[in-house]
Amino acid sequence: MLIIAGRIRVDERDRDAYVADCRRVVEQARRAPGCLDFGITADPLVPDRVNIYERWASDDALARFRGAGPGDDLGSRIREADVHRYRIASVEDP
Repeated sequence: MLIIAGRIRVDERDRDAYVADCRRVVEQARRAPGCLDFGITADPLVPDRVNIYERWASDDALARFRGAGPGDDLGSRIREADVHRYRIASVEDP
């Protein structure tokens, strides 16, 4: 299992529009085979921060989605990114 998580920064005046414009990406990801969870959300404390969280069953599932994902101008609106891939060896209940 993979988790992609972190934060991006966009212009604070564009942040809410950016998150709204990501809706199609979130919908498409959540329908993709192997997507276990996917979220792009506005941070409630920092006005230019967007939180990223993805959980995928496998590298192949992630690669298939990235290859078929929507291609628009969302990336050009990102000023800074701190997002990483985490490979999960096991999952435990809390």
